[in-house]
Amino acid sequence: MDKPADCSRRWLVAAAGSAGLLVSAPSPAFADMRPRQAAPGRKADAGKVPVTVTEDLMREHGVLDRVLLIYEASARRLDQGEDIEAALFTQAGEVMRDFVHGYHEKSEEDEIFPRFQKAGRMVDLVGVLRVQHAAGRQLTARMLAAVPGLSSAAERKAMIDAMSATITLYRPHAAREDTDLFPTLRSIVTPAEFEDLAETMEKREKEKLGPDGFEKAVKTVEAIEKRLGTHDLSRFTPKT
Repeated sequence: MDKPADCSRRWLVAAAGSAGLLVSAPSPAFADMRPRQAAPGRKADAGKVPVTVTEDLMREHGVLDRVLLIYEASARRLDQGEDIEAALFTQAGEVMRDFVHGYHEKSEEDEIFPRFQKAGRMVDLVGVLRVQHAAGRQLTARMLAAVPGLSSAAERKAMIDAMSATITLYRPHAAREDTDLFPTLRSIVTPAEFEDLAETMEKREKEKLGPDGFEKAVKTVEAIEKRLGTHDLSRFTPKT
């Protein structure tokens, strides 16, 4: 009969062997959590963590949301009869037109939506999102068209209506993409394709907006906020 100490040692050895097997062969459910090696020929910038395609899309939604906050403040002030520098509306509208519609939405329509349609996933949602993109472009065109005539009551109302409709459209639109569409993207593409999408988006950004297109859009929005008096984030904190 084995002595108790021998039994304990044998049990520990067996347990360690089993644990070694578990470590050397992780389950498929955790396979994607391991760091991936860069693809052959792909050079990562030293000290720079690459931005994933979904992170890129979501931070672009941050630019959109800041424009919507500008619209909210501007519409409220116009409705109260306050005069606002016309150039602010032009600049905000151009960010919507060039960055949101011309780059961000076009990238979704060309690179993201077709993959969902090919996979047969969230097809109805993608259809609605496409329609809303078209509606958003029309609203931005209406807003920009109203800028030259802001001195008239009719054009001020047209501006307010266009901005308010844009807010109503894009708040649920962006929220649904961030919580439903983008998190599902990983499940319908391969890991390599997911990585390649980030490079494709970066290339499109440079072609469409030039170097540092995202950073330039943020700086433009920030400058509008400062001139509008809404840049100080602490002023939105409720007093208790």
